[in-house]
Amino acid sequence: MGVLVKLIDALLFLLLLAIAFEKPLIEAQACLPGDLYPNILVDLRNWYARESGDYLMTEMPDFYVGIMWVELVFQWPLVLINLYGILTGKPWFNITCLSYGISLFTSMVPIFAELTGSGRAPDKLLTVYFSFLSLGVLAILRGLLPTSSTKSSATIGKRPASGRKKKV
Repeated sequence: MGVLVKLIDALLFLLLLAIAFEKPLIEAQACLPGDLYPNILVDLRNWYARESGDYLMTEMPDFYVGIMWVELVFQWPLVLINLYGILTGKPWFNITCLSYGISLFTSMVPIFAELTGSGRAPDKLLTVYFSFLSLGVLAILRGLLPTSSTKSSATIGKRPASGRKKKV
């Protein structure tokens, strides 16, 4: 089980590292003023929207902008905290990973409802958003797994030492 958890942590780390840069530089353009971003980032966002057929990113309906605010204000800090938690093996990592996974999965539900309900989404776009949905499921599952540190696995089943001294 420990090897599986370490493998999931490594995969999550790589995905979260990419998201740590992508959220504020690309996705946040949906809710922040365009003047904040250099032309190269605006062009990159427009290229992605054109190549994937992401009409949500070009049309920016109100619900999508609201989801982008949630991702920027709530999910992005969780991404950074989870990266720190993976690197340092913090015991609270499961809780923050679970919180991130649930939030990401929940934010993908209205997006998928729009994409599938409108019939306008190409398969390429569905694949992109499905990968985010899958990341949410992976983060939820990782949040439910035990921690991967050897310290916690060595103390399972042992009682903590009492703070009192024994009388002789």
